[in-house]
Amino acid sequence: MARGTRHAPTLALSLIFCLLSICLRASSGESSEINSADRLKLPYLNGTCSAHERKHRIGKSECDRTFVSRAGGPQNGTFTAPILVNSAGHSRQCVYTFLAAPNQRAQITFTGFDLRGTPPECAHEYLDVYSEVQQPETSELINSPFGGRFCGPIPPRRRISLYRAIAISFYTDKNITTPELFAGRYSFINDSEYQIGTPAPTSLCSYTIHAEQKRQGNIVSPTYPGSYPKDLTCTYLLLGKPGQRVRLEFRDFDLFYGGPHCPFDVLKIYDGITNDSAVIGTYCGQQRNLVLYSSESTMFIVFETLQRTANTQNRGFKGIFEFSESFVKLDFIGKNDGEHIRGSECDQKILSKKESSGYVFSPNYPFPYMPKIVCRYFIYGMQDSQHLERVRLEFLKFDIPKGEKGDCSDGYLKLYLKGQEATDSYEKFDHELCGKEIKPNIVVSDGPRLVMVFSSGELQGQGFKAKYTFETEYRIPGTAAPDGSCTFTYRSSSRKKGEFNSPRYPSNYPSQTNCTYVFNATPNEQVSLIFDHFRVRADAINGTFGFYGSSICFEDWLEMYNLYRDGTEKLIGRYCGMTAPGPLDSNRGAIGLKVILHTDKEGVYSGFKARYSFDVAKSIFGDCGSNVSSSHYGVIVSPNFPLKYGGPIKGVASKTCNWYINVRPNHKVLLNFEQFAIEGEPNTRGCPAAVVRLWYTLDGPPLELCGEKKDTEKWQYMSESNYIRISFISADKSVGAKGFKAVWTEVADSGENCDEFRCQQSSFCIADKLRCNRVANCGVNDTSDEINCITEVAMEIFWPSVIGVGCSLLLIGLGCLLCRRLRSRRRRPHHLHLPRPPPPTSRQRVCDELGQRFASVDSV
Repeated sequence: MARGTRHAPTLALSLIFCLLSICLRASSGESSEINSADRLKLPYLNGTCSAHERKHRIGKSECDRTFVSRAGGPQNGTFTAPILVNSAGHSRQCVYTFLAAPNQRAQITFTGFDLRGTPPECAHEYLDVYSEVQQPETSELINSPFGGRFCGPIPPRRRISLYRAIAISFYTDKNITTPELFAGRYSFINDSEYQIGTPAPTSLCSYTIHAEQKRQGNIVSPTYPGSYPKDLTCTYLLLGKPGQRVRLEFRDFDLFYGGPHCPFDVLKIYDGITNDSAVIGTYCGQQRNLVLYSSESTMFIVFETLQRTANTQNRGFKGIFEFSESFVKLDFIGKNDGEHIRGSECDQKILSKKESSGYVFSPNYPFPYMPKIVCRYFIYGMQDSQHLERVRLEFLKFDIPKGEKGDCSDGYLKLYLKGQEATDSYEKFDHELCGKEIKPNIVVSDGPRLVMVFSSGELQGQGFKAKYTFETEYRIPGTAAPDGSCTFTYRSSSRKKGEFNSPRYPSNYPSQTNCTYVFNATPNEQVSLIFDHFRVRADAINGTFGFYGSSICFEDWLEMYNLYRDGTEKLIGRYCGMTAPGPLDSNRGAIGLKVILHTDKEGVYSGFKARYSFDVAKSIFGDCGSNVSSSHYGVIVSPNFPLKYGGPIKGVASKTCNWYINVRPNHKVLLNFEQFAIEGEPNTRGCPAAVVRLWYTLDGPPLELCGEKKDTEKWQYMSESNYIRISFISADKSVGAKGFKAVWTEVADSGENCDEFRCQQSSFCIADKLRCNRVANCGVNDTSDEINCITEVAMEIFWPSVIGVGCSLLLIGLGCLLCRRLRSRRRRPHHLHLPRPPPPTSRQRVCDELGQRFASVDSV
């Protein structure tokens, strides 16, 4: 019993394909359904199948069914699951076969499906599908490609036979089966839709389509709209006449999607006659509104599906092809550097060759363009780590007729300046142009891309001619130089405040670039600059206190200058690394500032971002400060020292203090910072919020100081002349710090001869009157001007003591006088008889003791 059960499915399959072989030999007859009992009545069945197969069919295959297309008979019908009673739970298999007539194909669609197996194993109950049965031999079903196994509530999608037959095999070991398990419709359809052209002799689904035979028609996948087979390669060669182009429009497209590179099932389209031609596109997944054009008269299509065991349920594709001479001629693209975008009717792209220029035209220019065409122009400037360009477009000729309402409802030219095409946002155009006079006639892209979309509408016109120019884009706000160089001007008359930055900030600036920023103030104004970000390449830096100066910054660097009316420039400083320049005000008398950024050909960094402000000119001393002269020494402190200094008042960019120190001729100024704490750190971030600038050389730039001076550090500077200038500036972003205290001293430039005091360690010659003034005027590590001053110090201590003792004695005297007056009052006579002088009383003793106490207290 078990042996018979195990072979039942195989024998059933043999039986059904024995019958299939008989039916395929028939050339005529009615469409009919044949069940197992009817097979016993066929006179030729005994001669075709073995006696063992006949015996097994009678016992085990009574549920098999065959649906055959016959001339004059019905070409469609329904089918349901068999009714089976299987109380023993044996394996039961039923095969349904749908056999089309010659020049037909079988099609089945499931209308109900609820098998009791569980995917993906589908144990106990499932349905297998075979739609690629090629030959009617008995063993063909086993050898035919497997179309998938299905169970659960999800039915197979529509299936169309690759040849003439479809078979479905139902398996169950359940006790009872009913027709509700599955149901469907079948039909036999004409296969002329799949005869696309001249068949290739060695391929099942490859065709050549000649324009002489068919100017237009359909192209479908081999079993469309049913699920397409696996492990299949089909080709379609479309051959047009000279002067024609091929148009291919897909009305439906559904292939398995395995990723953007389409590694599984794929449709490749070539712009030529073989797969060695240029590729128009590679497509998979689902496509909408896919319309393609050949560049010339031929197109080659390859459809490939991967060999795999997994079920596939995708429909494939259906397209419409057309050969025509009326499609847009592409010669208007080749007039300049334009390149036709393969697959489009008339789209083109123009790529920069670094600051290149050229012309773009409407189709057929200067003759009238054709109606109802849409052409797109993609004009792309350079954009990489070293280059960034923008597009300038100037219209020289323009004639696109307006619609009946005087608007651009018929034909138009839309301009996209912000890269909207990257997100397919074609509804967000920047300009829509039509008519004969347009404004503006010059447009500039915001970035490296400019796109035009030309739609001709119903009316015809001459079209347009425009000149494009690729300009280097620095992404720097300001008035750019007309020659396209990296030069930008900022005028107070145009804008009082704003920002400026390195090229392409916050992206890296390009190498081998020189950019100039000029700030022009009006009379009685000053320019203030504040840097918020600064990072300029300086790989060879080995400085330890501030990365600036030409000796350190020789790779990439930034320089700042004061500009004067006579055309002269005065260097303020050169900066690099991460040492941001401190806040800066232009000098009184200067007409503005100039900033230069230089980069070499090596690596690049993010550059800088800064702010500028044109403010009413401050006093020569700024908001604080003074002019110091006719003195031998002095002390300079920051505002509020030793408390925290503050920033400027609201609405002002900076707060400035300038001290000008002048000493006698043939003397110099020695400056010693005793305390110093200014926000910032020269080595890591510079002095962006506050800075002390020190001009102590004749012609050199100032020294910039910030950070915190340690007690062990000595900050001392000697001027080269009898003049020195100190400037303290805090920006509006300053949070404050303790500030600084500096001692300056006049030092004689006398060489070996010193008529006054010679410092022992430093050998400075200072004024003799500076000795013993309790100020270290000899400089760091030299206190020789403050030694041997003990006597003067003792007298200073003595005189306060003498004054204190004198005051104490005066108080004692006053106390004694008061006691004496009280005593004398008590001695006045009240009677004629004078009493004897009384002996000393306790009250007198109290007054004396009180005087002694005052004396003792004051003498402490």
